[in-house]
Amino acid sequence: MKLGEYQELYYIKKVDFGIYLAESEDSETRVLLPAKQVPEDIRPGEKLRVFLYKDSQDRPIATTREPKLTLGECAPLLVKEVGKIGAFLDWGLEKDLFLPYKEMTSQLKEGDEVLVTLYIDKSRRLCASMKGIYDLLSKDSGYQKDETVSGRVYEFSDNFGTFVAVDDKYSARIPNTEDSSFLRIGDVVEAKITAVKPDGKLDLTLRERAWIQMDADSEKIYKLIESYSGVLPFTEKASPEVIKRETGLSKAAFKRAIGRLYRERRIVLDDGKIRVNHGQ
Repeated sequence: MKLGEYQELYYIKKVDFGIYLAESEDSETRVLLPAKQVPEDIRPGEKLRVFLYKDSQDRPIATTREPKLTLGECAPLLVKEVGKIGAFLDWGLEKDLFLPYKEMTSQLKEGDEVLVTLYIDKSRRLCASMKGIYDLLSKDSGYQKDETVSGRVYEFSDNFGTFVAVDDKYSARIPNTEDSSFLRIGDVVEAKITAVKPDGKLDLTLRERAWIQMDADSEKIYKLIESYSGVLPFTEKASPEVIKRETGLSKAAFKRAIGRLYRERRIVLDDGKIRVNHGQ
């Protein structure tokens, strides 16, 4: 019998507190299905589809309830409690699912909802992990470029950007050229598809089209210049890495914002410096 999976088992024996199930009628390995979950019309010798996990006494137990997660899958689960050794997640069964600290990729708090996978630890217990999500996501979403989608953030990468699971199951990414510093693991975002890769993975943007987004970008840059006493300590000639680090924008978006501020005469460009135009 396999933990963390659905299987069909035979009804072997009835007891006061439930019925025992086994893989075959002559098998000595049996598992209890609690009385309150036993179907009224089940008869000895018949098969029953159940899910196997372990109870609070660490004993294998069957359930006819459907968990929100099985082995080989990933699913978003609600954090019910965060304790000294990890977090406990609601996965639809009587006993909450344990997420050890070593399997977390970010700090969690009660009420968060994060994508996790299911695994069996060294003690043969079912546990959750926030790792390995990327390899479980599908690449055949059927979505097209310029469509708007909803996705959940599950990982950050300095090299590649912010990884998102569209509809909690399709592989997608917000490139690192876009500022995602305000996001947390578990956040659900609305995004536009900028590209569908040959392998089916999606590239996303949280930004509006450039002509719409420039308003927000220009205000952001103007406030940044003001925070530096009215003189920005770098120019449009700075490296893309410096501009991204200091502003959260790509070099192209930064230049568009500077151009807009200049046309509106809110800044001046002199002596190689970008300054607030106090004489406007």
